[in-house]
Amino acid sequence: MEPLTTILQLFDSTIRLSVPLLLACLAGLYSERSGIFDIGLEGKMLAGAFAAGTAATWFGSAYIGLLAAVLISVALGLVHGFASITHRGNQIVSGVAINFIAAGTTVILGQAWFQQGGRTPSLPNEARFNPIDLPGANALKDVPIIGPIYYELISGHSILVYLAFAMVPFTWWVLYRTRFGLRLRAVGENPAAVDTAGVSVPWLRYRAVICCGVLCGVAGAYLATAQGAGFVKDMTAGKGYIALAALIFAKWRPVQAMFACLLFGFLDAVAIRMQGHPLPLIGEVPVQFMQALPYILTVILLAGFIGKAIPPKAGGVAYVKER
Repeated sequence: MEPLTTILQLFDSTIRLSVPLLLACLAGLYSERSGIFDIGLEGKMLAGAFAAGTAATWFGSAYIGLLAAVLISVALGLVHGFASITHRGNQIVSGVAINFIAAGTTVILGQAWFQQGGRTPSLPNEARFNPIDLPGANALKDVPIIGPIYYELISGHSILVYLAFAMVPFTWWVLYRTRFGLRLRAVGENPAAVDTAGVSVPWLRYRAVICCGVLCGVAGAYLATAQGAGFVKDMTAGKGYIALAALIFAKWRPVQAMFACLLFGFLDAVAIRMQGHPLPLIGEVPVQFMQALPYILTVILLAGFIGKAIPPKAGGVAYVKER
């Protein structure tokens, strides 16, 4: 049972590490399917994590922290929308600006409010999203194979983990089975045709960036109030950029995005587990290399295995209504 336990622990870490990537990836999917390229996923996640950690500290409630994270992230999303949709500004520049604003503001406010080097105080258990035991988990714990899988791998996660994976079929249903999803995909391919049909292109794109903001806020709240116990400087650690890579790797499809995020989460989990362990014929690998391994493998996967990825045709292009 020892190999099974090791594998289950590795897969359990994979799920936990892939959740913020999955939420941010789905967030970018909504935005980019509408034609708004959003490199500011990182900044919105970071601002959401700070808002969640701060609100949970002040009010002692993880749900208030989640609400604060969503509101701040949506606000930044609307700023991005105002710059790139209303004023037809450069979407890359707007997204980078949001990343810079979030990275600097969170540290300045954290130091001013809490005097702990830019971090928030450690949260108690009652102010965090704690693991949930699913029905029958304890009863099945000792059943061979099935019990450990259900008890260790499926049960014992916070509600945000289950929400993240539930968003995959929900996003698929929204994109491919609703009028909003049809229009969202159409405006990312041919906004002029959508406009001719009497649908407001700016309003549709604003709703997409709001959806993006909501999911980025949930991802930030997960980092600060579920995976961690408070906000730490630069705690997103490039996850927004990896989510963008996963989105391209998945070719802007929700189910494929889930598997791409699980793959990147698995690489991260392996790198963490292998730190300090000698490898056959190689010996002990430096910690710095193991920490960089997920990013190196991400570049290799994107460069060598993705094939041709065709983004939405109107992605990154401001729409000017013809008169």
